Amino acid sequence: MGELAADKHVEYILSVEKRKDSVESAVMEHLRVNGAYWGLTTLDLLGDVVDSDEIIKWIMKCQHESVPSTWWKNMDDDDALCLQVVLLVMLAIQVLALFNKLNVLDVDKVSNYIAGLQNEDGSFSGDIWGEVDTRTEKLFLCSLFEVFCCVAALAITGALHYVDKDLLGWWLCERQVKSGGLNGRPEKLPDVCYSWWVLSSLTMIDRAHWISKEKLLKFILSCQDMENGGISDRPDDTVDIFHTYFGVAGLSFLEYPGVKAIDPAHALPVDVVDRIFFRQ
Repeated sequence: MGELAADKHVEYILSVEKRKDSVESAVMEHLRVNGAYWGLTTLDLLGDVVDSDEIIKWIMKCQHESVPSTWWKNMDDDDALCLQVVLLVMLAIQVLALFNKLNVLDVDKVSNYIAGLQNEDGSFSGDIWGEVDTRTEKLFLCSLFEVFCCVAALAITGALHYVDKDLLGWWLCERQVKSGGLNGRPEKLPDVCYSWWVLSSLTMIDRAHWISKEKLLKFILSCQDMENGGISDRPDDTVDIFHTYFGVAGLSFLEYPGVKAIDPAHALPVDVVDRIFFRQ
């Protein structure tokens, strides 16, 4: 089955930020806040400690003050009005939560901005242009708690009793294919990222024991680059930060030795969530 190459994955994540002049870095520049969240959360789950000062400074440089609300950008010279701002707000808050630095935020300003995008029917718009979907609802709820989307939103609001857990659990378990990996919908190839999306949902509805955890574990480990670090979507594909994070998060649900526990609704290490809510 193999073992998790944790040290290699740490080296891979730390090396990505250093390759700022590479083609890969240029292509992914618009996702820098996303990448910071994926990479830093993975490092935390693997028990690695990083210097937070420069990261916090950079995150706060991405805060936008050109409008009477708090916006976030992916880069300190980016146009905030062209982005799905709610996602960036949540990701920035989660990075700050990892380092226990939520105090650097103007919480009232962020909260007022988020509340201002709620519509009359209770839904939230993702930005000033008005797009609405269930991802937006979950992201707003996470942000307002200060810290994929339907089940987590219901879990955060204490409304999982509305879910037919057996029916949903059955559909989610059908996502496991012969290789042990999980897919996002019928007839699609398995993808390591669904180790998070599917397994977190199964965990929230207490049906995670309905899949073969041993087969899923084997699939995730088979997607590692054992030489250079990182995890890919499928075996022998190119690794990236996105799948490295979701692969390690999946291993967390599988209680892999050495990987910290992750909260299925907030997508942060359990100890970070406990610190936020219980002020530990």
